Amino acid sequence: MMKATSGHFVLKNRKDYRDVSKVFPEVLTTFLEETDQMPEDEEVLQMFIHLNQTELQKNSKPEGYNRKGRMRLVFPLTRKEFYIRGMTKSSEVVRITEKLSRILTKGGVDHEVEWNVLSSIEE
Repeated sequence: MMKATSGHFVLKNRKDYRDVSKVFPEVLTTFLEETDQMPEDEEVLQMFIHLNQTELQKNSKPEGYNRKGRMRLVFPLTRKEFYIRGMTKSSEVVRITEKLSRILTKGGVDHEVEWNVLSSIEE
């Protein structure tokens, strides 16, 4: 079984952040559920979705989910992508990355998945 510390969703074929906005609520909710980081308060979840979605719709870099925890959902400054990062190399990063990739594909967001390329990306 493959293990990774990060799984990257690189947007392809002129896709932009705004293209992610329509599937972002499902991406974030799935990420939080799969990593056991779901906020107890539904209003907090809706706030995270709203703040990120507003930036995505403006085609700007959103915050993602960069809180302390087992994993983070990060939108770097350097290129049109986002990635999940685990604190250790694990098959869980691979499983969740593949699950989120299916959501993006189903939503028509053309992307490519890359593994463990954090050394070449600034956060």
